[in-house]
Amino acid sequence: MRKRLLVQKFGGSSVANVERIQNVAKRIASYRRKGHDIVVVVSALGDTTDELIELANKINTDPSEREMDMLLSTGEQISVALLAMAIHKLGFEAISFTGAQVGIITDTSHTKARIIKIGAEKIKEALKKGKIVIVAGFQGVTVDQDITTLGRGGSDLTAVALAKELQADECEIYTDVKGIYTTDPRIEPKAKKIEHITYDEMLEMASLGAQVMQARSIEVAKKFNVPIHVRSSFSNERGTMITKEAKVMEDVVVSGITLNKNEAKITVCNVPDKPGIAAKIFKELSGNGISVDMIVQNVSHIRQTDISFTVNKADIAKAIKITKNVARRIGSGEVIQDEDIARVAIVGVGMKSHPGVAATMFETMAKNKINIEMISTSDISISCIIKKKSGELAIKALHEKFGLNKK
Repeated sequence: MRKRLLVQKFGGSSVANVERIQNVAKRIASYRRKGHDIVVVVSALGDTTDELIELANKINTDPSEREMDMLLSTGEQISVALLAMAIHKLGFEAISFTGAQVGIITDTSHTKARIIKIGAEKIKEALKKGKIVIVAGFQGVTVDQDITTLGRGGSDLTAVALAKELQADECEIYTDVKGIYTTDPRIEPKAKKIEHITYDEMLEMASLGAQVMQARSIEVAKKFNVPIHVRSSFSNERGTMITKEAKVMEDVVVSGITLNKNEAKITVCNVPDKPGIAAKIFKELSGNGISVDMIVQNVSHIRQTDISFTVNKADIAKAIKITKNVARRIGSGEVIQDEDIARVAIVGVGMKSHPGVAATMFETMAKNKINIEMISTSDISISCIIKKKSGELAIKALHEKFGLNKK
């Protein structure tokens, strides 16, 4: 068998306790016995990151982002060392590295840094010596040696970026589910595993709320054509392949449905209906690192209008503060926030060539008495903002309507 280079990423649930760490070590060892070179990327143990965030908030409810990166990066450092020890016990050579040690250089955007380049010389040297290399996911370092993190789910990005840099044969993402499903199986037990999915579909699903993979990691995979295999760390069966093109039947209109409860809506009332006013609001938000998603501006009849937009719930306090300051300057009215919302979205490349998909979605929502507050579309997705309490009902109704129960 030809010697292959595999990059394998294990999420927090895969290394949540001693027994699971030992199981991961055994899986890695089984690939090493076949003669493959292995680079492993590991997340923090279980809920460690959430626990560290909670600890920080007990100290300071508005902590410095630089210090948060310093704190959160420790979780992965624990994981890589323990996994290396577990592999040593099985009789194999392994070495653990932090993101900084392997030369993952990022920009200075703390808590959501972007990778600029990867040195990877230490990894290549260790592989030449026959070692299994274990890299801390989710983290990097600036040119000034400040530790940074890559945002939630950033270990996926570490793995994909390393797979590209090392020209790996495959990037395997191990998680606690058996692959990508038509929707969240915890909400809809009839959800089916998808065998193949395109980068475009997976990117839409990830950015619209599917939590299996980080959206930015899919962007990198698509850009550099890195094949990704999403599979379970608790099973040996094949999972879902994410590639440039997927062999699907032409009549598969919708591939998946997502639900995202981590968004909040901001409405600026009585905005002067003049050119450039909206730009001032969104430029200020962008300049402070806040991504705005859906935007709706009402038609003006009285020289004033309302503008509503959504942001990540984690950014709501910062976004409200900025928006209120801009609203005062431009002479707008009240600024209202609503965290009791959810986004439900349908995704599928087949939607491009099938008319009537939006009508079917809206009819299904109406039949189930679900009110739609905002709508956004792309070539391969339709998103609706609804009340959070209706989220799971919407998922089940749409999953059945588009035939995904039988996929």
